Amino acid sequence: MAEITAGAGGGPEQKREETVAEVKDVRLVYHEKSGETPAVAGVSFTVRKGEFISLVGPSGCGKTSILSMLAGIVEPGSGEVRILGKKPDPRADLTGYMLQRDHLLDWRTIEDNVLLGLEVKHRLTAETRAYADELIGLCGLSDFKRHYPRQLSGGMRQKAALARTLAFSPELLLLDEPFSALDYQTRLLLAGEVHSIIKNGGYTAVLVTHDISEAIAMSNRILVFTKRPARLKKEIAIDLRGADGREASPIERRSMPRFNDYFDLVWSELEGGLGDGSEE
Repeated sequence: MAEITAGAGGGPEQKREETVAEVKDVRLVYHEKSGETPAVAGVSFTVRKGEFISLVGPSGCGKTSILSMLAGIVEPGSGEVRILGKKPDPRADLTGYMLQRDHLLDWRTIEDNVLLGLEVKHRLTAETRAYADELIGLCGLSDFKRHYPRQLSGGMRQKAALARTLAFSPELLLLDEPFSALDYQTRLLLAGEVHSIIKNGGYTAVLVTHDISEAIAMSNRILVFTKRPARLKKEIAIDLRGADGREASPIERRSMPRFNDYFDLVWSELEGGLGDGSEE
């Protein structure tokens, strides 16, 4: 196996860039009638501008809870979450959240669905409308913007949801298993298209996924978590480049020899993190 760098700092060659998101010693406990359920236990990490990072861990370990705290939907019990130094607010434009389901409104056209967030936030202007139309084109939906969601495939609907999420130019894009409901071939192709749109647009993204291969194919860095309550077990920097030195696409990455090395590394960390997440 080729030597793979894994560490808490994203690798020694990682440039120090602007921090978009910062999570500091965050803890979260859900209070229910049956008692208290610890979800996140002392998690800290940063997300730098232009990064694409993935959160992986056992099912139910608290990954989506971390995403919800980044979005400002859930407040941590203790610790801090900051987006560009500010407390997350779901009413602001700092974060955009893309879910497993597209949640498109059946009675609105694709174009009108993409514009929905701008309307709700009272930001629909000639400029933002033009940008939304550009996003529709980038997502390959220009010929379908007058169609309704029921007339589109699952992959096309998810691209419409991505365009809607990006229309107000969020500083941080949050992706909660957005490809999980799709068939395998569509999932692979859509992941590549979404990755290209995010990277070419200079967006910063955090993906929650159960698919190790998907995480390796799309990410600059993978954060591996223990079983609930989530603790950050390992940060793994992903460096997969083509012969010309450029960052390889998700499809290209999957055929590289080092891809399997990364898979083995992430899997070994997950296998070792299936305990209760307690400190050693």
